[in-house]
Amino acid sequence: MELRTLPTADLTDDERAGLRGLLDEAFADDRFTDDDWGHALGGLHVLATREGALVGHAAVVARQLLVGDRTLRTGYVEAVAVAAHARRQGVAGALMAEVERLVRGGYELGALAASTDGAALYEARGWTRWTGPLRALTPAGVVDGDDSWVYVLPVEPVDPALPLTCDWRRGSLY
Repeated sequence: MELRTLPTADLTDDERAGLRGLLDEAFADDRFTDDDWGHALGGLHVLATREGALVGHAAVVARQLLVGDRTLRTGYVEAVAVAAHARRQGVAGALMAEVERLVRGGYELGALAASTDGAALYEARGWTRWTGPLRALTPAGVVDGDDSWVYVLPVEPVDPALPLTCDWRRGSLY
């Protein structure tokens, strides 16, 4: 397996199309929306390939999250996916190792919204579920969050019981 890390701007049209196909297939039951696709763009992509075929992906995009009254430069992890035929073969772990390197090297906090399937992977890698209130800054002001499972990888110490407020974006706020 080979890993490649590159910014969105360096993805070829074919790579973008292949990536979107992988994500649509991987999230078929949960519907990978155009907003979800937009959330994964604009940062760094970690692509896992085998014999030239894309088998996995994770993105790290910059966001500003408020922890209590502190604004933290956050590497937000998006669109973690592994092709069905390549699951349980170490692809997700390899993707996350590179994601964690990127987060630790350039951000104050790593964060992601986990599915029930993904939560075990993140917990096993040392990510911590946020236990404090979730909120989002929206055009209508700060709104209380939902029951999303947000996990963090602190680069600097944070208290996961404090309120966590995410910056505004279309679609899922977390």
